[in-house]
Amino acid sequence: MTAIKHALQRDIFTPSDERLLSIVNVCKAGKKKKNCFLCATVTTERPVQVKVVKVKKSDKGDFYKRQIAWALRDLAVVDAKDAVKENPEFDLHFEKIYKWVASSTSEKHAFISCIWKLNQRYLRKKIDFVNVSSQLLEESVPSGESQSVTGADEEAVDEYQELNAREEQDIEIMMEGCECAISNAEAFAEKLSRELQVLDGANIQSIMASEKQVNILMQLLDEALKEVDQIEQKLSSYEEMLQSVKEQMDQISESNHLIHLSNTNNVKLLSEIEFLVNHMDLAKGHIKALQEGDLASSRGIEACTNAADALLQCMNVALRPGHDMLLAVKQQQQRFSDLREHFARRLASHLNNVFVQQFTQALLQLYTRSYFLSVPGHDQSSTLAQHSVELTLPNHHPFHRDLLRYAKLMEWLKSTDYGKYEGLTKNYMDYLSRLYEREIKDFFEVAKIKMTGTTKESKKFATLPRKESAVKQETESLHGSSGKLTGSTSSLNKLSVQSSGNRRSQSSSLLDMGNMSASDLDVADRTKFDKIFQQVLSELEPLCLAEQDFISKFFKLQQHQNMSASMTEAEDVDGGSLTRQHSSSSLLPVSSEKDMIRQMMIRIFRCIEPELNNLIALGDKIDSFNSLYMLVKMSHHVWTAQNVDPASFLSTTLGNVLVTVKRNFDKCISNQIRQMEEVKISKKSKVGILPFVAEFEEFAGLAESIFKNAERRGDLDKAYTKLIRGVFVNGEFLCGESSK
Repeated sequence: MTAIKHALQRDIFTPSDERLLSIVNVCKAGKKKKNCFLCATVTTERPVQVKVVKVKKSDKGDFYKRQIAWALRDLAVVDAKDAVKENPEFDLHFEKIYKWVASSTSEKHAFISCIWKLNQRYLRKKIDFVNVSSQLLEESVPSGESQSVTGADEEAVDEYQELNAREEQDIEIMMEGCECAISNAEAFAEKLSRELQVLDGANIQSIMASEKQVNILMQLLDEALKEVDQIEQKLSSYEEMLQSVKEQMDQISESNHLIHLSNTNNVKLLSEIEFLVNHMDLAKGHIKALQEGDLASSRGIEACTNAADALLQCMNVALRPGHDMLLAVKQQQQRFSDLREHFARRLASHLNNVFVQQFTQALLQLYTRSYFLSVPGHDQSSTLAQHSVELTLPNHHPFHRDLLRYAKLMEWLKSTDYGKYEGLTKNYMDYLSRLYEREIKDFFEVAKIKMTGTTKESKKFATLPRKESAVKQETESLHGSSGKLTGSTSSLNKLSVQSSGNRRSQSSSLLDMGNMSASDLDVADRTKFDKIFQQVLSELEPLCLAEQDFISKFFKLQQHQNMSASMTEAEDVDGGSLTRQHSSSSLLPVSSEKDMIRQMMIRIFRCIEPELNNLIALGDKIDSFNSLYMLVKMSHHVWTAQNVDPASFLSTTLGNVLVTVKRNFDKCISNQIRQMEEVKISKKSKVGILPFVAEFEEFAGLAESIFKNAERRGDLDKAYTKLIRGVFVNGEFLCGESSK
C-alpha cells in the first residue's frame, strides 16, 4: 500500500500541487468487484483546499487516473455502519449517499481517522460522524500531551513534507563545504553538532546582552498600559455621555415618527373627506329642481334632467372600504333615496297626466270630426266625395315631439325605479291602444264608405254623434283599471251592394267579362278601389313606423332587454282578436329590443289586422277581381317592410294579411274555373267561339295591366296555368257534347 501511495503522489497529486494524506482501497457495495482508491488530499498553496479524490486504475493497467473529486466541505455525514463490530462497509454523504466496502477494516479506520483530523483542523467539526468508535477518535489525539488538537493534526498532516528550493540550496552549499560528508557521515554529524552548539551559545549571549533593552521595553509597556487604562476610563465616560445622547435621540426619533404618522393620517383623512364631499354632495339647485322643478317647461325639464343625472352619479359612487359604516354617509344615502323616490313619483304622475291630456285632446278632435259627419242635413257621402283627401290618419308627431323632451328622464327612471317605468309603459300602451283603435276604426269606416259608393245604404256606416258627456266619460275611464275606449262599430260585413245592381257581383264572372269590359263604371270602380286601398296602406305604414321609432327613443329599449310577464299576460287577454302568429309570439319571453318593441306595437295596434281583413273581405265581396289589385299592392308593401326589418310589427302584420289576400286570389281563380265547368251550350246556338275563351283573353289583358312590374308575378303565372287548363278541358268537353 505504501508503494501505491508514493506512486499516486508522484503521478497524480504532485503535478497538481497536492499532498496525499490517506488512502483506502474500496469497491462499491452490492456491485461487481471493481476496485478503486479513495484519497484524502490537501493543496500545498493557501488557502488550503481539502478534497476526497476517487482514483481508478486504467483498463490497460499501466497507470492510474483521477476519476472524480469531492470537496471535504460538501461532506455531511460519515457513517461507519457499526461502532463495535468490525465491518469494512462505510458511507459518505455528499450531494448523495455513496456506499463503499474497504479491502480491510484497518484501512477503513485509518481513512476515517484522517477525515476526522482534517475536519477538526479545517472545517471546525462540521462533519457528522455516525457509528464511529469513540476510541478510534480519541486515539487520533494522544493523551498527556500539552499540544492542542490543532498541533497534533499539523504533525499528522506534516508527516510527509518535501524540501523547498531554498532549503535544498542551503543543504547543497553546506555539503560542498564538507567533503567528508559523503565518506564519513559521523564526522559530518559531529561537525554539525559543534556548529549548532556555537550558534546556541551565541544566541544565549545575545539574549543576555539585550536584557537592559528588555527592561526598558517592559517599562515602556507598563507606561503604555497605564495610558491605555486612562484612555479606557475616558472612553467609558464618553460612552456614558453618548448613551444619554442616544436615548435622547431615540426619544426625538420616536416623537418625529409619531408626528409624521399623525400628519400622514391627517392627509389621508382629508383625502377621504374631500372624496366624500366631491362625490356625495348634491347642489342645492339640483335638490330644489328635484323637489319643485317645473316639468312642463323646456327649461324646467332640462334642470330636472341635470339634477336627476347628478343624483344618479351620487348614488352610484363607488365607496371605499369603511365608508358605508359612517353615519354621515348613511344619512346622505338615505337622503338621496328619499329624493329619488319623491322625484320618481312626481315624474310618473306628471307623465301620466301628459298621457291623459294628449289622449283627451286627440279624442276631442276625433269626436268633433265624427259629429261633423253625422250632422242632420248633410249628405255624408257627398261630404266625403268633396273631401276625398280626408282619408288620412291623425298625425301624432306633435304628441311625440312633446314627449321626447322627457326621454332622458325616462332613461333615468328606467335605471332607478323600473317598477314606475313599467307602470308608465303599461299606461302608455293602454291609452294609445284605445286611441289608435278609435282612430283606425273610424279611418277604415271612411275607407269602406268610399268603396261602397254614394247609395243611401252607405249611411249605415255613419258614426253616431257623441256629446261632451261621452268625452268626459272616456277621459274618466282612463284612470280606472277596467276602462276601455269603445269606438263606433258598423256591420260592414253585412253590407248589401244590391243597390249597385246585380251587375257588380256578376261582373266577377268570366262569362260576363264582355259586359264588364264595356262598362266604364266597372273600370272606374276598380280604379277607385285600387286608389283607396293604396291610400289605406300608405297611411298605415308611416303611422306604424313613426310610433315604433318613438317607442324606441322614448322608452330607451336598446338599454333594457327584459319585459314584465304581466305585459305579456295582458296582451293575451286584450289581443285575443290578433292572428295566431301574434298570439303565439306574445307568449314567448322577450329576449331582445326588437321583441319588446314588437310586443308593444302588437298591444297598441291590435286592431289593424282585423280591420284590414274586414276591408279585404268587403273589397272581395264588392268585386272578386279586386283581389288582383290587393295582391299586387299588399305584396309591394310587404316587400318594402321586410327590406327595412323582417321581424318588425309592420312586416309581420302585413305578411299575415298578405296570406288572406292570396287565399282570396286563389278562391277567385277557382270560382272562374268552376263557372267554366257550369257553362251549358244551347242546341239552338250557332257554331262559334266559346264565350269563356274570348273572355279569358280579356281577363289576361286586365291581369297583365295590374301585375305589370309586380313582385308576385309568379302567382299570376300559376293562375294562368290553371285557367288555360280549364279552358282546354271544358272546351273539349263542350265540343264533345255538341252535335254541331
